[in-house]
Amino acid sequence: MIAWLIALPVLVGAFAVTRRLLRHRGRGALRAILAVDAALFAGALALLIVALSGGAAQAQPATAAAQSSGSASAAFIGAAIAVAGASIGAAIAVAYTGAAALAAMSERPELFGRAMVIVGLAEGIAIYGLVVAVILLGKT
Repeated sequence: MIAWLIALPVLVGAFAVTRRLLRHRGRGALRAILAVDAALFAGALALLIVALSGGAAQAQPATAAAQSSGSASAAFIGAAIAVAGASIGAAIAVAYTGAAALAAMSERPELFGRAMVIVGLAEGIAIYGLVVAVILLGKT
């Protein structure tokens, strides 16, 4: 939580500076921003390679608690990905179907029931992600 309290104002400030640079300087600023992004990406990739290629820092005897903790955290990550992906997909689907439903209802108001069924089906995608998350968490 404390990381978000620190990172969020920094991200907002960086976004504001980037937006101001792009308005005033145009293509030169865009190239500079892309160069900084490429350097940050290369640094993150190098850190990832170092982290994945290195062995264990200290060899300690494996216990059942440590192994179950690892599988539990993997289940939590999987559940989070399932819920997040399904929610984002449902949001996109509801945005398109909702806009189309409103456009159709503005011309023919009697289509309200059919349009809401279509929007509800799109929202069901989020429910599927929640069900997958509950199944994943139930196995730990």
